[in-house]
Amino acid sequence: MDAEIRRRLTDAAIEASKRSHSPYSGYAVGAAVLTDGGAIYSGTNVENASYGATMCAERVALFKAVSEGGARVVALVVYAEPSLPYPCGMCLQALSEFTAADVPVCLVSGRETREFTFENLFPHPFEG
Repeated sequence: MDAEIRRRLTDAAIEASKRSHSPYSGYAVGAAVLTDGGAIYSGTNVENASYGATMCAERVALFKAVSEGGARVVALVVYAEPSLPYPCGMCLQALSEFTAADVPVCLVSGRETREFTFENLFPHPFEG
């Protein structure tokens, strides 16, 4: 991922994480996606007492992008402290419909950053 794009997405993900509603886990996560049209959409995790109604930051950012017309994700950053925020299976499956295999996914936590391709994180999506 280009350094300037990584910085812009990381800044957006960090800001989103500050709005996290995570009273149950205490794990604030922020995510930011870049669409093929050049727009950035961010999201944060929103937990719920029923747990099943909880929404992860990655899906919030994705759903915002899709609902605003930005259908193709070309880069993703996920941020959290104190550990790297690996996307869950539900987020990866949702992203798979709007993301190509070679899309860069950057996970950020403090001074640690790891970058993958989407396919490295989710090699076998369900394709119905």
